[in-house]
Amino acid sequence: MIEPEQNKIKYMKEAIKEAKKAYDKEEIPVGAIIVKDNKIIARAHNIKEAKKDTTKHAEIIAIQKASKKLGAWRLTDCEMYVTLEPCSMCAGALIQSRIKKVYIGTLDEKTGACGSVLNLLEDYPFNHKVEIEKNVMQKECETVIKEFFKMLRAKRKQQ
Repeated sequence: MIEPEQNKIKYMKEAIKEAKKAYDKEEIPVGAIIVKDNKIIARAHNIKEAKKDTTKHAEIIAIQKASKKLGAWRLTDCEMYVTLEPCSMCAGALIQSRIKKVYIGTLDEKTGACGSVLNLLEDYPFNHKVEIEKNVMQKECETVIKEFFKMLRAKRKQQ
């Protein structure tokens, strides 16, 4: 049997793979997966630039895919692994979809809505509370983001 700590690492590595797909497409490299009963039921990465759609964040797409797979909008027995702290839109979607728990790779000091700028998941009396665990594989998740912006700055400098 796989221990819980090993599961967290295994699943966050899968979210990082998704983030790297976004990176390769020059999208903000955020990846998300949703797990139910120790199985990945949805995976996604940011495609906001490609789709020219503000709502195409990894978390939203993963929730949509999981809902479609389960045939339900309530994801009560599901957990999300996401490489970057969700923004307010995505944190709201976590609450609305009734996700049980979210594992966050690294924090977003500018737009994070799970503790950095504000905490929609814990500080407000919504009808559903989403459990949070932060800094799962934090260094690895942070590196993907930092390398992406470093690459973008270098690319812009060349142009």
